[in-house]
Amino acid sequence: MTADPALLDDLFTQEIDGRAAQFVRPADTDRHDFAVYDGDAFLGMLYSDQVLGTAGWRLGGSGERHGALDDAVRALRRPRSWPRERAQVADWARRLLADDSLAAVDIETTGLNGAWAVQIAATDKSGTVLFDSYVNPQAEIEPGAIAVHKITPERVADAPTFGELLPALSEALHGRTCVAYNLPFDKGCLERELERHSSAEVAARWLGECRWHDAMEPYAVWKGLWSVKRGRYRSQRLGGPHTAVEDCRFLLARMQEMASFDRPVGS
Repeated sequence: MTADPALLDDLFTQEIDGRAAQFVRPADTDRHDFAVYDGDAFLGMLYSDQVLGTAGWRLGGSGERHGALDDAVRALRRPRSWPRERAQVADWARRLLADDSLAAVDIETTGLNGAWAVQIAATDKSGTVLFDSYVNPQAEIEPGAIAVHKITPERVADAPTFGELLPALSEALHGRTCVAYNLPFDKGCLERELERHSSAEVAARWLGECRWHDAMEPYAVWKGLWSVKRGRYRSQRLGGPHTAVEDCRFLLARMQEMASFDRPVGS
């Protein structure tokens, strides 16, 4: 929820992730700022803020800013262990980025469920392309998928099949440390393609030639928006233009962001 602070009551309750948060505007301010409570527990202050005309919320104490009121409360609810967990994520990102074999991998697909590849790309850790090709999926591309990645059946009609691309893809990835965003999705697509091309045994061996890492959970920890309903940090959209190469580069930029975190003194 993105709320205009001026439209909020001085006292209100809102359910966020299945749990009520109470908002109280202090009597000693004319601003639309709020003290936030979880039952009898005081979570912190949220200060109404505007940047370039966009309503937002700053967290008391840190100045951290969120555009959505719900996300600001999720930040207030994060566990005390968050700074330590965030530092661990930074260490993880630094280790991967120090690996000269690192490759970012992204696959655009025919849909969300049981999908086939329509574009596969990989870059090295500097963003240099290791592999990039459209793929003829030999299957229908769902309209919803086309709306996201703009890859139409006409664009891939004359593209090589996965089997035709496999030797070059193997050369690009095998022996490398590979990172993807939502790894089960991309790796699952590769597994289906490999099984269709050959067999489950061949798929397992082929995938085993790479060292796989998923950046989705670390990035969720990095952002630190706690869901009491899920009992974990909320997964975040990575963003990016939904072209495979640029999404690889976008992922690497987020990893650089995570790696830039300075570990707190004494942690």
